[in-house]
Formats: sequence, structure tokens, C-alpha cells
Amino acid sequence: MLLKIAGVRNLLEIGTSNGYSTIWIASAISPYGGRMTSIEKNPEKHYLAQENLSRTGLLPFVQLLLGDATEIVTSLPGPFDCVFFDADRISAPEQLDMLLPKLASPALLLADNALSHPDEIAGYLARIEQLDQTSHVVLKIGKGLSVAWREKQIP
Repeated sequence: MLLKIAGVRNLLEIGTSNGYSTIWIASAISPYGGRMTSIEKNPEKHYLAQENLSRTGLLPFVQLLLGDATEIVTSLPGPFDCVFFDADRISAPEQLDMLLPKLASPALLLADNALSHPDEIAGYLARIEQLDQTSHVVLKIGKGLSVAWREKQIP
């Protein structure tokens, strides 16, 4: 629902795992011309996600990348109107800083496990709170979902 409301068309997911969230995201944005890029570090999970997305027919809407997200995000062109952090929460603040120049305006920033791993995600949440023109809330959904909306940047 958030993705549809925000009009997300180009989403970056960090942490594909087996593709469960990827499938939900792709199914929400693909009918509106949306595409996503998803990065997974673990080769077995990457291939499992590829199989799962293929079975659902959503693989054409997803670019699956294998490797370290912190290294990969430097080469991604963007712009992304949504980033979903669902992997290594400790590296998320550094990844966020690398992605800031690649964000569309406005942009939706999501992070999973915001309540279940408070020590690991604290740096990310602190960095989100420092961003100008950004509203932020942590929702008590599942293991906690950090939702931030970065307003349209005025030149």
C-alpha cells in the first residue's frame, strides 16, 4: 500500500534473501510500470530468489544482483524513488549516505527489523533523523518497519 501511495516506480532492495519481500514488492509496483533492483550477498539465497521470482512470473520486473551491497550501490545509477533496507543493518547508514545523491525527489526509505534488532539498526535510525526535509516513523508491524519520507528537494 505504501509503495502504491508513494507512486514508486524504481525501487532498490538491499537484502533479497529468498525473494519473499521481493515478490510482494514487484507485484505491487510492476502493474504501474515499476521495476526494482535487489542485491543479495549469499549465492544460495540469490539463486533461490531467482527461482521463486521466475515461478511467479515477476522475474522480468526485477534485476537481481549478487554481491556486497556496499560495493554494488556505488555503481548503481539511480534515481531510486524508494530504498528498502532488509539486510545488514550495521552497514545501512553507510549505504544510505552513498545512495542519498541517487534518490529521486521525493523518496521513500524503508528498513525492516527496526524493533527486533535495536542495537544493530540504531545507527541507521539516527542517520535518518538527521536528514533534512525527512519525516520518519517506526511502525509496529512485524518486527518493526522504519518508514521515512524525504520531501521534494527545492533547488
